[in-house]
Formats: sequence, structure tokens, C-alpha cells
Amino acid sequence: MKAAICTSYGTPDVLKITDIPKPIPKSNQILVHIKASAVNSGDVRVRSLDVGGWLMRFVMRLVLGFAKPRNPVLGTVFSGIVEDVGEKVTLFKPGDEVYGMTGFDFGTYAEFMALPENGTIALKPSGASFESAAAILFGGSTALYFLQKAQLLDSSAAGEEQNKNILIYGATGSVGTSAIQVAKYHKANVTAVCSASGMQLAKRLGADTVIDYQQQDFKECGQKFDIVFDAVGKTNKKACQGLLKPSGVFITVGGLDVASETKQQLETLSKMFEEGLLNDAIDKTYSIDHIVEAHGYVDSGHKKGNVVIVL
Repeated sequence: MKAAICTSYGTPDVLKITDIPKPIPKSNQILVHIKASAVNSGDVRVRSLDVGGWLMRFVMRLVLGFAKPRNPVLGTVFSGIVEDVGEKVTLFKPGDEVYGMTGFDFGTYAEFMALPENGTIALKPSGASFESAAAILFGGSTALYFLQKAQLLDSSAAGEEQNKNILIYGATGSVGTSAIQVAKYHKANVTAVCSASGMQLAKRLGADTVIDYQQQDFKECGQKFDIVFDAVGKTNKKACQGLLKPSGVFITVGGLDVASETKQQLETLSKMFEEGLLNDAIDKTYSIDHIVEAHGYVDSGHKKGNVVIVL
């Protein structure tokens, strides 16, 4: 089967298209014919080992593989069709259209993948294309994780009008575009910080106020927020302290906390998509044969929303 493998850590051209054996599902696994994946910030950080500081790079080499990833097939999100199932599988059947995430197991830049049926997998949202399903996963699950941590999604407030004020820094990346929509879903008032080229996208996704950071220092906006969410890992609590209410919370994707992935997150994303409240925000789509160009585009920093890979 066709796959993109990472031959070493480095620039996008370390990714090579090759043929590898098609996996055979074990008794508790499903075999998915992958139709779409995506390239996100996590993928490019793993490929380039851009994790900041020699100590962190050393730790990540121990975790991922010293000279190159132990699993050379990168990619962490997928959508596709179940082709076969192991004898003990009860949750899925051949023909099911599914989507999911693989975390540090990677493996989604390939035509087929065998996955445990109890992994982070669900039926893809009704009405979603394979491309849309793959696009909403990384940013959507990450936004849900961190906004839950900030208690925007606090179950004790379920069904109540929360109307919290949230500022999202880096609002037009994969995580930021999802965070705008998740926050609006939970009735928050959203201030989005992005470049001029992303302002229309942020407004279209529901942001109440949009700040062009190239024209205005967002820290001088004159407002106080319940939550400041750094969706790109490029600011810190000290810099944003003046934006927070006395009980305000600062959260960032740039710390040591790695967003966990759960089936409950997939259920929430599916519900939002099916209700028309989650836009896939696809910027560009590439075939797997152009995976190098796709990674190069994400590396460029010009991405708005999501970059999808079709297989």
C-alpha cells in the first residue's frame, strides 16, 4: 500500500512516498481504508523535532525514536471506511464510515491502518465528507480539551447562559478556528486575535470582536476576560496577566500539557457538525503524493484553518 514515511527528523523533504505492507487486523482491531488525513502543527513539530530546548528534544527522541520516528508513518487524524474487522470486534462492521485519532501511534499517512476498536474512533458525522471529517478532528479535540480545562465547558453550568468573555490568540489556526466555534457553542463572547488576512475567517466563524495583532497590541484592548486561550503557543500568562479578570484563567497549547483524545470529544464534534455549528475551515487540500508541499505550506505559517490530505 502507498504511504508517506518520515526518513529522519528535518525539513518537509524527509517525507518520502513508498509502498509498505498492508496491515492485517488482529482479533480486536478494525482495518480502515483511509480516505483523508490532515497536516497540523503537531505533525510538523514531530517531523522537524521542533519542540524547543535541547532537553525537550532529547526527551522527545526517547519517546518518538532517536534518529527518526519509530513509526515512520506520521499523521494522527483520519477518516475512512472499515474494510475488515477482527473476530472479536463488536462495535464496527465492514462498510462503516469512521473517523478518529491515533495520538503518538501515528500511522494515518497511509492507505490502510489497523486500529483497536476501542480506540478514539467513531462513525463520522452524518453529511460530512471524508475531508471535512478529517479536518475537524485535531483542532476540535484540542479546543475541547483546553476549554474544558478552563471550565468553559463546566458540566455544572450545562444548560445555563454562561456568557463568559474569552480571548483567543492565534484564532485562525486549526485549534483557533475550532476554539471560536466551541466557545460560541457554549454561548461565550469571543474576541479573536489574528492577522489581517484571517479577520474575515474569524468573523465568519462567529467571533464577536476581531483584533489584527499587526495593527494593535491585543494586550492593550481595554477589556478583561474570563479566559485567555493561546491557541498557538506563542504568548504566556505573564504577558497576558493584565487581560484577566481576578478569577480569570490563562491556558496555552504551548506548555507541557498534551491534549488527551476521547470518544466523547468525537461525539461532541459530530453533534456540532450535524447541527451546522462546526465549520471544517479547510484552507487547502493536497493528495498524499504532495505531502512534502503540504508540510511546507504548514511550515510557512500562512495556513488558515486546516490542511487536508486525500488518499
